[in-house]
Amino acid sequence: MVTFLPFPGLRPKLGSGEKIDSRVSPPYDVIDDAYLKTLQSGEHNVTRLTLMPENGRYIRARQELESWIEEGALCQDKGSFYIYRQRFSDAGKDHARVGLVGILRTERYEEGNIIPHEETFSKVKEDRLNLLRDMETHLESIFGIHDGFTAALYERIGKNAVPLYAFEDGAGVVHEFFGISDKKTVEMITSELKDQKMLIADGHHRYETALNYSLENPGNEKKSYVLATLVSADDPGLVIWPTHRLLKSDIKEDDAISRISELMETAEVPSKDEMMRNLKDWQMGLMFRSGRCFLCRYSGKDNIMWSLDTYVAQELIIKKVYGYDEGKVKVSYDADYFSAEKKIADGEYDLAVILNEPSLKNIWDLSLAKKRMPKKTTFFYPKIWSGFVFYKMA
Repeated sequence: MVTFLPFPGLRPKLGSGEKIDSRVSPPYDVIDDAYLKTLQSGEHNVTRLTLMPENGRYIRARQELESWIEEGALCQDKGSFYIYRQRFSDAGKDHARVGLVGILRTERYEEGNIIPHEETFSKVKEDRLNLLRDMETHLESIFGIHDGFTAALYERIGKNAVPLYAFEDGAGVVHEFFGISDKKTVEMITSELKDQKMLIADGHHRYETALNYSLENPGNEKKSYVLATLVSADDPGLVIWPTHRLLKSDIKEDDAISRISELMETAEVPSKDEMMRNLKDWQMGLMFRSGRCFLCRYSGKDNIMWSLDTYVAQELIIKKVYGYDEGKVKVSYDADYFSAEKKIADGEYDLAVILNEPSLKNIWDLSLAKKRMPKKTTFFYPKIWSGFVFYKMA
């Protein structure tokens, strides 16, 4: 059973001439240092709460949040859901993805209602747990996928959504945020979700941190929930990018190519363009610093995980050929093909492992089979931004 509820959202109260884009930000884990400096120049930007720890704790950030409330920079709604719509272009097509924002009761994965699909980093969860302990507020939302609603409920949601904020970011994504407080609509949302399952699309670290936090606070109902944005599985704007792997190592290129060819079926192609044209017929492409390009696939084992390109890349190329477990290779991730291509051309890395777009069906199937995919298997585009609404637990 999925328990998804409205909540008294704490959200920006904009001053005269102030725009919402000064308050919000992409998720903490996709912000580089230069952009962070720009964001934190805003007096009430969310990153001043999420990314300003001192000695690993967020005591001063908590004090700053309280000061924002006292000075009226934030206002609090009564029990509401919110609609978060993002309009964007991808691969020459226009899309709109619609998410429903509320609070989700945390529970262990073993109960079978909340379904993960990726592995996580323990160090990241430690930092996020300190943030929750100090702030007692969920400042950023996880991103989940559910089965969908009835046509009658979609119609009610459309009729009762009240516009709150809108802006266009630097990447051309239009963000629109609405409130829903109509009692009947709110009740229908909670009711229709209770018998569904929810797949975590993005925010595994935040969800697992929220679960651990709730276990630290048994009996505290407010602290049993996490801020969540849920999108229907049949939403036409549900776009998933692959996350390519970038490797830097002392291993000679010819030796790596020879070893990969022993482990996988490979075909050398004359150019990057040729590799990309034929990528969908293979599991992955390899782009070496010398300019040599290959298409690769592996079909040697029956285990369902070997159908997943990121798993094959991890087990055969990154671990077996490049010796990741022995610390012999540096691995980075990039969801933008052209960015990965440039990093190889500039000599920053020795090899780019170029992957196909993940299939949502494949993600569901593997997740329901209780298989965890390698870190950074998916990149749901665009990212859910933070700062439109907070869930304050104390």
